[in-house]
Amino acid sequence: MMQAISVTILTKNSQQHLAACLQALQRFAEVIVLDNGSTDQTLAIAAGFPNVRIVEHPFTGFGPMKNLAAQHATHPWVLSIDSDEVLSPELAAEILRLDLLDTRKVYSFLRHNFYGKKHIKACGWDNDYVLRLYHKGTTRFADLPVHEYIQTDGLQVQALRGTMDHFSFNSISQLIGKMDQYTTLFAREQRFRKSSSPAKSYFKWAFSLFRNYVLQRGFLYGYEGMAISFSNANGTFYKYMKLHEENQRLGISLVITTYNWKEALGTVLRSVFSQSELPREIIVADDGSRDDTRALVESLAKESPVPLLHSWQEDLGFRAAESRNRGIALATGEYVVIIDGDMVLHPDFLKGHRRAARKGYFTQGKRVLLSPELSQDLIRRGPVPISPLSAGIKNRLNATNSPFLSKLFSKDKAGISSIKSCNMGFWMEDIVRVNGFNEDFVGWGREDSEFAIRLLNSGTKRQNLAFGGIAYHLNHQENSRQSLAANDVLMERAISEKSTYCPNGIDKHLIKK
Repeated sequence: MMQAISVTILTKNSQQHLAACLQALQRFAEVIVLDNGSTDQTLAIAAGFPNVRIVEHPFTGFGPMKNLAAQHATHPWVLSIDSDEVLSPELAAEILRLDLLDTRKVYSFLRHNFYGKKHIKACGWDNDYVLRLYHKGTTRFADLPVHEYIQTDGLQVQALRGTMDHFSFNSISQLIGKMDQYTTLFAREQRFRKSSSPAKSYFKWAFSLFRNYVLQRGFLYGYEGMAISFSNANGTFYKYMKLHEENQRLGISLVITTYNWKEALGTVLRSVFSQSELPREIIVADDGSRDDTRALVESLAKESPVPLLHSWQEDLGFRAAESRNRGIALATGEYVVIIDGDMVLHPDFLKGHRRAARKGYFTQGKRVLLSPELSQDLIRRGPVPISPLSAGIKNRLNATNSPFLSKLFSKDKAGISSIKSCNMGFWMEDIVRVNGFNEDFVGWGREDSEFAIRLLNSGTKRQNLAFGGIAYHLNHQENSRQSLAANDVLMERAISEKSTYCPNGIDKHLIKK
């Protein structure tokens, strides 16, 4: 009994092999061609087959596009193939005869890869089993822009006997074109998820070339084997170089909380102006300071190398949670670093945070405690170089700036011990997901810990930044602790209820943005 199966194919300027691809699929009930902007004869060729239905949509990544194509499929079983792949008659017949009652099964088959008309059994192109037939009510493709795959957790994978021919490339130009496309998608996908460097790119290139041409017998296939081996190696080099470049670009918004200490704020802002890597903007989150603070910000905005914004709220007591939310709501960067208005920054402070930033993590930085005398000297003279050997500092180890040591000693950490919002970095998407700081907190204390609790409960991990992101804490009188007991109750509630969201948060300010 022939099975009702929908076939899905992504196309863009696919005229070269599309006719052969569709010819092999004529016995299937339905073929969905999802096109993303073809300008050749692709659509005309597809329209010539009665079982083909054409859908057009801009390219959003291979995983999302394949899932979108499956949504247009009429039948629950979906066979996903590429426009340069041709099923053998034996494989097509085998698939159509399958007993597809078990929706917990997915099916794979062997793919033969060709360069031009030559079947290549080297360079990693041999023994290429691909998983392509699945029940869309049971599983789907991972939403990855490149290297997408059918998710198989809890499913049984069954290999079929038939084969499929894959006409990968006909020329060096095609190799280069696809290499450029895939390496760009890789770099965007892995941005701030993987680390890279020029040295890493080179060594991966060298190993890839040796593996493809020697270990995987590319030398047996003449110039085609050499072309494929060099293309694979160059693709590895360029994808890690592109990733390195992507990891250098991070739009950071710096948010500085302040309240009626314009002298300290002036010193802090001037230390921001001298950063080796400047933020996208500086936002002063003001919890109700007098007009002299506003005048200072307006004056310094004229000499600031980046936009300097002033977020102000009425002075109704200590409301740091709401003040931070208002400031963060003005941010345009994808990453937010928050500091207090008494934290003078090392020139590489933001560079350290950028190097440490990882998707799925928030970063807890440290602080260097300054003596009253050194604090007053910085306020009077402005930011000056401070080293671990300088007089008037405590916890000297925290004053050591070293990218090498930072990479070695910056570690993941569980829990909320030593959480300090005076030096922290977050992805904006994570802040929005938990709705920012909880504005139920009034008075000093615990609003930063409760915020961290919701981030951790939502799946965001914590890392402690060592030997980087250095900030110097100006000495001052401690704030009143009279609200701490009430704030402890709010924090304990977040712990016991495993909260991931606070109703009274940043959303009200984002709406007004």
